[in-house]
Amino acid sequence: MPEVATFRGVGTATLIFLIIGALGVLIAAVAVLGGDLLDMGDGFVSTELVAGLVGGFGFSAAVLNELFGEDIGLAVVLALGVITAIPLGLLSGLLVDRMSNMRTDATPTRADLVGTRGVVVTPIPAGGFGEVRVRIGGQPVKLSARAERPVPLGTKVAVITAVSDTSVIVQEVPEQ
Repeated sequence: MPEVATFRGVGTATLIFLIIGALGVLIAAVAVLGGDLLDMGDGFVSTELVAGLVGGFGFSAAVLNELFGEDIGLAVVLALGVITAIPLGLLSGLLVDRMSNMRTDATPTRADLVGTRGVVVTPIPAGGFGEVRVRIGGQPVKLSARAERPVPLGTKVAVITAVSDTSVIVQEVPEQ
């Protein structure tokens, strides 16, 4: 049997397959970080699909070559690598398509502040600004707040007017 060149115990063919797999990861990184840098249009073939095919082929061929390469030969490893890469590429393209077309909630606006309830976190002086914490979309938001009369720390309030995106007018909410 001819002697096979190795690099730290990894055969040359496996090393080449690993480099091809790493190229697929690099293509995916460019697609994610570079946006439309490698955009191939709105057709069936997307950058993510190509990244999945290249990476899937490289890594699956490397594994197959290490496990069965001596028994089945390089041609069969290549064929099995391609067969394995096709569903991996299609799956990656499908996942990216689903994630990029996912529905999201609307961005909260100033109008969404009116009617929210919160608590005073910095006392509101007469004729001045304090701070209140309210929840919008499940997230706590701290806003500058004014009121008709002084409001002490910890008082429950309701937003009656949104002066701006970060400033509101509040009134005390009676304890229940």
